[in-house]
Amino acid sequence: MTLHGRSFLKECDFTPAEWASFVDLAEQLKAERRSGTERQRLIGKSIALIFEKTSTRTRCAFELAAFQQGAHTTYLDPSSSQIGHKESVADTARVLGRMFDGIEFRGDHQSDIEKLSERAGVPVFNGLTDEWHPTQMLADALTIREHTNKPFSDVAHAYLGDARFNTGRSLLVSSAMLGMDVRIVAPKEFQPDSEAIAIANQFAAQTGARITITDDVEAGVRGADAVSTDIWVSMGEPKEVWQDRVAALRDYQVSQKTMELTGNSKAIFMHCLPSFHDLETQVGRSVYELTGMNALEATDEVFEGPNSVVFDQAENRMHTIKAVMVATL
Repeated sequence: MTLHGRSFLKECDFTPAEWASFVDLAEQLKAERRSGTERQRLIGKSIALIFEKTSTRTRCAFELAAFQQGAHTTYLDPSSSQIGHKESVADTARVLGRMFDGIEFRGDHQSDIEKLSERAGVPVFNGLTDEWHPTQMLADALTIREHTNKPFSDVAHAYLGDARFNTGRSLLVSSAMLGMDVRIVAPKEFQPDSEAIAIANQFAAQTGARITITDDVEAGVRGADAVSTDIWVSMGEPKEVWQDRVAALRDYQVSQKTMELTGNSKAIFMHCLPSFHDLETQVGRSVYELTGMNALEATDEVFEGPNSVVFDQAENRMHTIKAVMVATL
């Protein structure tokens, strides 16, 4: 399958077979790493990492994956790059494309990464934008494969909470591309936009995926093999928004009761992190002061429970990002 030279901007730029091939390659590379037989395929390659947003997992995953494959990385944060300040995205792309073999971008706007890809002349990788989070979806898929021991077509994957933005949209589309029984469980005003739903339906027609979008928690999680969620609030939003958001999503918290409603004692709990499952963060304490809730999108009991695979999921960011770079570079 020819993926060499391709940018990695969003799930729907690939066919279902191409998308699944990234997961297959990640599984192979992870096995090589674990067995001590990893072969470096990116020796002599250089990759620019542009971060307009702070990051833990994405930055570490790109840097370590590149290092383990023999490549060099240069990290550019907002204070060490002129992109968007003194130099346009298009001009930056043409400069970096002449120096680097690939460019990663994590920022606010999908339009920026699309422009980078148009002008750079080298593969560009989406570390996260406002619309899509494709590297996370490959990590999720690999984690589901490892923990369910089922073909993707037999997996029921439920996502609870705010599904309007990158994680919810990407999860819907990626799961449809892999042929899953995907359920988006959210209040109507927090459900994915019509564009994301239409894209998912187009792929479902090819893969046999089953798509459910509902505000009924019990119906949405029944029979699920995997239950996913994401944060409800972020530090960049005013506290007035926090109160309204928490009030609207309170019933969509993943609790032990939610997991029991699946009727599947082996159902796994997934979260792309960070998670506000306790009071050990500034955001968690601030929301507690406003709402009295000591956990938001998931309870600590679920997060720390035996069915939680969130740290396997976090590790798999590295293996799947490595697969993306190896396949395209």
